[in-house]
Amino acid sequence: MAVALLTNVNAYAGPGALSALIEAGQTVVCHDPVFADAGARETFRRVHPTTRPIAAQSPDEIHAETIADWGLPDAIVLNDAYPITRNEIGMIPAEDFRRTFEAVVMAPIALAQLFLPAMKARRRGAFVFVTSARETRPEPGYAVPTSMRAATTAFAKALSVEAAPFQIQVNVVGPNYLASELYYPRAKFVDDAAGREEIARIVPFGRLGDPREVGELIAFLASGKSPFMTGQVVYFSGGWP
Repeated sequence: MAVALLTNVNAYAGPGALSALIEAGQTVVCHDPVFADAGARETFRRVHPTTRPIAAQSPDEIHAETIADWGLPDAIVLNDAYPITRNEIGMIPAEDFRRTFEAVVMAPIALAQLFLPAMKARRRGAFVFVTSARETRPEPGYAVPTSMRAATTAFAKALSVEAAPFQIQVNVVGPNYLASELYYPRAKFVDDAAGREEIARIVPFGRLGDPREVGELIAFLASGKSPFMTGQVVYFSGGWP
């Protein structure tokens, strides 16, 4: 059975990716900040009995625990998230850049560096980076997520070139207007009529993206079924911008 590592399973594209990977028959090794607590891991395991939540938090720990318990994954889904604060560029605290950089740029880069040598030796595998479509149309007040997500997307494209000779796929999924409690919570943008109307004015598809929809895309890119597809950025944004 194929093994996929999925980071931040409870956030952003994580829930949708989890469902789709399970349905695809993958054993899903799951990281999440809450899994530092043993009770949270056990609760998650009861709800998702075919998953393998891990206690590890840092990239070094995630790599070590995954390899020790499950071996080298067939696919690694780097689903990183960090809260967004809106601010004009001249007013952004440097710490906002630093914390976002560590969470959505350095964390996935570090994990890719750790797993890459063994993937090269095996000559097979897939990385799926979940970044953002924001780089396609920067919006006032959102310089931090726009620039940080663009950095990770650029790294993934560079990685795809170096990894391709070893038959390793590297692709990017760039969502925006994806329903998630961190960025576009249901109460405000789905259950509330005013929120739905706001989204309908912005997104050509007229609604938020469903987590299951982005999950199906991620599961395909992680499946290894089309390995010649690499170095691609697939925007999941309902026709926006």
